[in-house]
Amino acid sequence: MAVTYQDFVTAFPEFSDATVYPQAQFDFWETQAYLQLNAGRFGPSLDLAVMLFVAHNLVLSAQAKKSAQSGGGVVTTSSSLVASKAVDKVSVSYDTTTTTIAGAGLWNATVYGQRLYAMIRAFGAGLLYVPNKRFAIP
Repeated sequence: MAVTYQDFVTAFPEFSDATVYPQAQFDFWETQAYLQLNAGRFGPSLDLAVMLFVAHNLVLSAQAKKSAQSGGGVVTTSSSLVASKAVDKVSVSYDTTTTTIAGAGLWNATVYGQRLYAMIRAFGAGLLYVPNKRFAIP
């Protein structure tokens, strides 16, 4: 079943502002999700994976748009989590290792990407069981 815009907004009400997250962008990323995600691999969880894919890309698009509108120009590079910042004599740092997934790359840029990456790993690797001869059932 294809995910509709209404299904998406119902599942993720934080995307209900159509001026920030237009349906045309949803439609574009939803099409890309079905082209890029393996339906056979995700099975009945495919629609959730599609929604996470769309949410991840909508957030990245909104961040790029906000940067361009604030005079920062078009975003041409990706950025990662800021671990520390100093201004004058004040500094702050965060432990970003607790909120990032090793090897997830750009999927770490949003919580939706992190959730999707976790699903990709779970569904991609699947469960592996190799019986031990000592404990084999006769």
